[in-house]
Amino acid sequence: MTINGHHHEQNKIPIHLISGFLGSGKTTLLNRVIDYYKAADIKAAIVMNELGDVNLDGQFIDDDVPMAEMLGGCICCTIRGDLGLELKQLIEEHQPDVVLIESTGAANPMEIIDAVTEAALFIRVDLQTIATVVDGPELLVRSRRGGRTYKLMQDQIRCATDLIVNKADKLNPEELIEVQQLIRELNGYAPLTMTVRCMTELNMFDLSPKDHTDAEYRQLHGKHVCGANCRLEGHDHEGVQHSHSHDDESQEAHASHAHVMSFTHYFAGPVDSHSFEELISRLPQEVYRAKGIVTFSDTNSRFLFQYAYRELEFTRITPQGKVNDVAVFIGEHFSRSLLAQELAQLQ
Repeated sequence: MTINGHHHEQNKIPIHLISGFLGSGKTTLLNRVIDYYKAADIKAAIVMNELGDVNLDGQFIDDDVPMAEMLGGCICCTIRGDLGLELKQLIEEHQPDVVLIESTGAANPMEIIDAVTEAALFIRVDLQTIATVVDGPELLVRSRRGGRTYKLMQDQIRCATDLIVNKADKLNPEELIEVQQLIRELNGYAPLTMTVRCMTELNMFDLSPKDHTDAEYRQLHGKHVCGANCRLEGHDHEGVQHSHSHDDESQEAHASHAHVMSFTHYFAGPVDSHSFEELISRLPQEVYRAKGIVTFSDTNSRFLFQYAYRELEFTRITPQGKVNDVAVFIGEHFSRSLLAQELAQLQ
């Protein structure tokens, strides 16, 4: 797994989303990732989203890093439709190797996944990581109080492919365990690291495609990756709810996308409408959203398709300008590689 793998599958630009509640340490992590890329001679671009009309955090980012600012609203609601256009402009203008999105602390990651999905219609992107930075002390306070903010923090934890629990130095040993247990009840899959000022291994931001599920990864590496809800017997569970060694961490990171993730497939040409509908009808329960544009060989028309709650809808379109034939699937714990095989067989 090398960070210097500049040649992405079909030249899709990897996108990494940094999520987390206000003040958790997202901008600190963003700066560390930018330094990490610079050291590896990788060109990064950033989308920064602020609720206010001034991007204060952006002032801490190096001037030579291309940045799109989305101010005065939250990516996931008021300016969601703009994200696709911002990404398209940023990528076309600067041609980065990777894009980092730092969302406002008030954003729900599922909505942002949706927004990135819309961007995929216009430009070749692949959402690879949702790194959630959790403010450890704040999570404890909010968990005792409940309310809407706590619910948002829970959603941000649930959606993560990688979890960074920050401000660990401000928690005593009992609180550290309580925070980890709270998080593991919400997300038993994502690698979890306890940090101070977001000092952590950054291999979750590597550029190589993450196309193995847990089971496939075990076959390749002979190692079981267990989450908090693990039922496998005959292997050591010690440390499941505690931060792992760096070796464990890097091994777990390979399988991390298998929690909540999107998978993006670009079609090389038209496909048969019946075969496509049949494939969608066979999607596993774990895929709960899908969206995209397809050209059907048998009707010679282009359609926008939307799939949600096991229902499939088609809308005939005649797009102005270039729009990709693409399908984006959103769900949890499904096999990206199996789905990729089935999609390839359509053609």
